Amino acid sequence: MDRTYIRSLYAAPESFGGGKVELRGWARSVRDSKNIGFIELNDGSSQKNCQVVLDREALSDYEKIVHCGVGAALRVRGTVALTPGMRQPFELRAEEVEVEGPSLPTYPLQKKKHSPEFLREIAHLRPRTNLFGAVFRIRSQAAFAIHKFFNERGFVYVHTPIITGSDCEGAGAMFRVTTLEPGETDISKDFFGKRAALTVSGQLDVETFAMAFSNVYTFGPTFRAENSNTARHAAEFWMIEPEMAFCDLAGDMDVAEAMVKSVAEYVHETCAYEVEFLSERVCPELKDRFEALKGGDFVRLTYTDAVAVLKKAVSEGRKFEYPVEWGCDLQSEHERYLTETVYKKPVFLTDYPKEIKAFYMRLNDDGKTVAAADLLVPGIGELVGGSQREERLDVLERRMAECGLNAEDYGFYTDLRRYGGCVHSGFGLGFERLIMYLTGVSNIRDVIPFPRTVGNLEY
Repeated sequence: MDRTYIRSLYAAPESFGGGKVELRGWARSVRDSKNIGFIELNDGSSQKNCQVVLDREALSDYEKIVHCGVGAALRVRGTVALTPGMRQPFELRAEEVEVEGPSLPTYPLQKKKHSPEFLREIAHLRPRTNLFGAVFRIRSQAAFAIHKFFNERGFVYVHTPIITGSDCEGAGAMFRVTTLEPGETDISKDFFGKRAALTVSGQLDVETFAMAFSNVYTFGPTFRAENSNTARHAAEFWMIEPEMAFCDLAGDMDVAEAMVKSVAEYVHETCAYEVEFLSERVCPELKDRFEALKGGDFVRLTYTDAVAVLKKAVSEGRKFEYPVEWGCDLQSEHERYLTETVYKKPVFLTDYPKEIKAFYMRLNDDGKTVAAADLLVPGIGELVGGSQREERLDVLERRMAECGLNAEDYGFYTDLRRYGGCVHSGFGLGFERLIMYLTGVSNIRDVIPFPRTVGNLEY
């Protein structure tokens, strides 16, 4: 008999009513009522479980089955009985049950609520919980939705290097890659003959393809060696980075807004049960976030105007931990105030001071600000960081010198301005922050399978 998946039963229970099926999955709970037993079975295909009914008279090994333990892997054959009006529209009346793998009494996931902090300690088991089942199913659907969005718009998907010789952000927070033994200092004897590191961004590389294909994107892992222990930062995370030739900052924001809305809509359609579960258990305002994305355009506000709004709030008694002055790098508390209190929807902040932004962002005519745009969203803060790229070679080289960058490391990048350079723009979206936004989960460690943070390298 071919295996049937629980998702198929929920999709069309009437078509299975009275028929025989074989399920394979793991016991979420096991109950014994003397002559009748019940197993909540989950096979990973759905957030929902299937109730398996065990009849002592029909099963010669009834005792073994009802003592298999939570977490046991089972193969169950039986008849689907429809139960209209009940919490579950069907149940499986077992005729044969095979315990494929035992579950010891020490199995740490019992039928009770476990804290995210506890579950991080057993990250290899936490996908079996309802919370992380919902989170990682949404993560999977969101990743597909991103590729779908760009593919339908003719973007070319580019795989950019994981190992790099340049620092895109110019901040120096990079993990070094080396084959030298401790104490060896001659870089010429290293594997690449020069300093190498894990990439902090695929942007500079994917820009080269934008100058050939017009619209491109990369979606891959990136690494930051920042000694940060906040709920929004990880040393390893995934980034979506589109680049578009002949596109200015306004067009860049249009694409970012359309992408976020498209992904959210797809997740809401394909993971409705998971969204409902997370709304009830994790984030009561989660549905409001989805609704807000449908409710018109995102706000577009200059950095200068945002600072004025924040300073006005301070003058009226609002207290912030970090002071607000023009030229400062806005903190999460400032970003969330703008999105959650003032505008109650996503906000694009534009035209930041050049001193707090990267060298490749186009210098505005005022000489003080750059054509940058960050998308801030409720509950998270910054979700997207983008800009119109500096296409003027002389200005770019001057900015690189101001930032102390070695021009030789960026020869390919300046060549793009020498040979067919044009106005172009792009942005980077931190995938984990998007998942936090779509799930209501507040810690980045809980939306990535095996988080890499300071002092944490398990698995």
